[in-house]
Amino acid sequence: MQRRSAYGLAALLLAAALGLPPAARAHAIIVAAAPGPGEQVKGPDVPVELRFNSRIDRERSRLSLLRSSGKPEIVPLEASGAPDALTGKLQALPPGSYRLRWQVLGVDGHITRGDIPFTVVP
Repeated sequence: MQRRSAYGLAALLLAAALGLPPAARAHAIIVAAAPGPGEQVKGPDVPVELRFNSRIDRERSRLSLLRSSGKPEIVPLEASGAPDALTGKLQALPPGSYRLRWQVLGVDGHITRGDIPFTVVP
């Protein structure tokens, strides 16, 4: 009898988990990026927008720029904007190779991070 109750409870929990909307059970994943991976962009000022598949907690998310020296520089984020995006502006970048390093906290409570390499051309 207890075994049957345990199976019933497990089935109920599985059904509830599968019924959650995708944003509640998936990590925040980039669906669009500007600049995009490997993209060549004109400088010296470069707007940045990273869009994710779900809402993110902007207060606990960050964006930094890695120059060829490898030292990260914090990119100030715009306070307003879409709830699923990080936006900012890179200023006074000379031609060269760079990496955007992002880290976000998704609504599911998980942190995701990554790098986007790009090149600034004159």
